[in-house]
Amino acid sequence: MRRMFSSTSLPRLPVFEAIARHDPDSTAVIHSGSGRRFKYGELLGDVCRARNKLYETAGRDDMDGERIAFLVENSYDYVVTFLAILAARSIAVPLSPAFPAPELQYILNHSEALMLLSSSKFASKAQDVLQTELDVQPAYLQLTKLQGGGPHENEKITWEKHGPGAAGMMLYTSGTTNRPKGVLLPQSVMTAQARSLLHAWEYSPSDHLLHVLPLHHIHGTINAIFTPLFAGSTVEFLFPFNPDAVWKRFAAPFLTPDQTPDPEGQREKITFFTVVPTVYSRLLATHKMLDADMQSATRTAISPAHLRLAISGSAALPTPIKRAWSELSGGNVLLERFGMTEVGMALSCGLETADRVDGSVGWPLPGVEARLVDVDTHQVIERGHEKDADARERVGEIQLRGPTVFAEYWRNPEATAKEFVDSKDGRGMWFKTGDVAVRRRVETAGKSTRPSQRDWAKGELMYFILGRRSADIIKSGGEKVSALEVEREMLSLPQVAEVAVLAVPSGKWGQKVGAVVILDKEHVPEGRWTPLDMRRALKGRLANYKIPQVLKIVDHIPRNAMGKINKKNLVKEIFQDEFSGDEM
Repeated sequence: MRRMFSSTSLPRLPVFEAIARHDPDSTAVIHSGSGRRFKYGELLGDVCRARNKLYETAGRDDMDGERIAFLVENSYDYVVTFLAILAARSIAVPLSPAFPAPELQYILNHSEALMLLSSSKFASKAQDVLQTELDVQPAYLQLTKLQGGGPHENEKITWEKHGPGAAGMMLYTSGTTNRPKGVLLPQSVMTAQARSLLHAWEYSPSDHLLHVLPLHHIHGTINAIFTPLFAGSTVEFLFPFNPDAVWKRFAAPFLTPDQTPDPEGQREKITFFTVVPTVYSRLLATHKMLDADMQSATRTAISPAHLRLAISGSAALPTPIKRAWSELSGGNVLLERFGMTEVGMALSCGLETADRVDGSVGWPLPGVEARLVDVDTHQVIERGHEKDADARERVGEIQLRGPTVFAEYWRNPEATAKEFVDSKDGRGMWFKTGDVAVRRRVETAGKSTRPSQRDWAKGELMYFILGRRSADIIKSGGEKVSALEVEREMLSLPQVAEVAVLAVPSGKWGQKVGAVVILDKEHVPEGRWTPLDMRRALKGRLANYKIPQVLKIVDHIPRNAMGKINKKNLVKEIFQDEFSGDEM
C-alpha cells in the first residue's frame, strides 16, 4: 500500500517540532569561509524538498527503515541532507570523504544501502565507490547545492499522521580490533542524547558554535549539530580544522575593521567550542606565532566572559593542555566528558568551575544510569565501597543503561548480545563500555545550585577514567597500571611533546610498561633523551612499577580524525623487538 504524503509535510520528529518553534529569522547555519547564512525559517522547507527528491530517486514514497548513505561536506547541505533522510523515516549513514573507496564499499555493502547521495564536491568519490564490487547497486543522487535566502515566510509545514517510524542514524565504529560495526541509533535515542545535553550544558538560541569536527562521528553530529538544532543555536562550519583560521575567527569580533580582512559576517562572538585534545594542543602551539593584536583579541575571545563553554572529549585531555588553556584564556577551564558511539555522551563534569576537576569526567549525565563492575571480582562496586580491605582503589568497568544507549550492532545479534549484561532489578540491560574507571571523592565538587546542574552534577564522588580495558590497563608483575595516568605525568615533563603508553608483552612480567615519545625540541635540542633520563624525570611522580620500562623516541604517532591512537597496532609496529625481552 502506498503511503500518501504532502510535499510540504513532515513526520512528527521532536527535532522538526523544535526547529518549527524557533525564530524563523534567526541564523541556523553559517559557512565561515564565505559568510553565507541560512535561517531557521528556510530549513524545514529545504528538508521537505530534499526528502521529496529522495522519494523521486527511489521511485517510491515509503522508505521506512531503509539505509541512505551520503557524502557531503560540512555545510548547510549536510544538515539538510541529514534531516531529509530522517524525514523519509530512513536511517542516515554518514560517510567520511577521507575514507578510501574500499572502506566506503564495505559500509555500503554492510548497511545494504538503498541509496548513495553526494554533493558535487564528492561526486567523483561517489562514482569510484559505485564502480567497486557492491553486493547490491544503490541508487545514486548528486545533490544540488543550496544557496539559501529562500522565501521562508511562504513555507507552510504540516505534520503527518504517521510517526517517525524507523528513522535514525547509523555510525560505524573505528574497527580497531575487527571489521567496523554499524551502530544503530534510532531517532528516539538521538533525541534522548540531545535532550540530556540540552539540560546539562545549557545550549540556547544565543549560542554560536564553531564547528571544526568531522561528521561521521557522534561528537560532530549529536553534540555539535543535532543538539544545537533543538536549542535554536547557530552552527558555524569551519572545516577542515586549521589553527590559523580558527584563531582568526575567534579574534574577528574583537578586532577593529582595519585589523581584520573580513569585518562583515564574522562579528558574532563564538560562545561554544567542542573539540578533541589535539585541536587545543595545536591552537596553543600556534598562538605564540600570532601578532600582538591577534594575541590580545584571541585571549579576549576565549575568556570566560565570551566563550561560554569549551569542551574537550573523544580522547584523554593531558593536564598541561588543560592548564595552558586556562592560563591563556584567563580562567576558562576546559570541561571534560566521556562518551562513545554506542551511547553518545554518558558522563560529564559540570558547568561550575569547581566541578571541572582535573582528570575527571564527572557524573552520569541526565537520563544516564552508570555503575562500576569490579574487573577482578565482577561484583558491582557500590557507592561508599570504592576501596578494598587494603585501602586500594577498586577498578571497575563502566556499564551504562537508559534511553541514550544504542539499539543494536546492525544485523549482528551475536556482537550485540556480547556487549550487554542482564540486570537483577528488571529495569533493563546494562551496556558494557569496555572502559575502566575509579570513583574518587572530591570534597569541593558537586555543590552547584544552578537548576540545570543540581539534579545530576551532585555529590562528592566523581568518575576518573583509567582507559580502555583492552588497551590502557597494563598488568605488569601483578600490578595494574593505567596508561592514561602515566601519559598525564609524562606530558607534564618539559621534554615530552606527545606520548603513547602501551602494554608490551613480556615473558617475565606478563606485560611491561612501554612509552612511545615525541620529544619537545625546545627542551631537548639534540633529540637525545635516554631511558635513564626518563626514569629520573618521573621519580617522585609515579610509583616505580608505573614508570615505563622501555622507551622509543619517534617523530610521529599516528592518530585518527578524533585524535585517538590504535595502540594495538602501534605496539606491534614499535615494540616488536621487545616482545620476548626482560625488564630494561
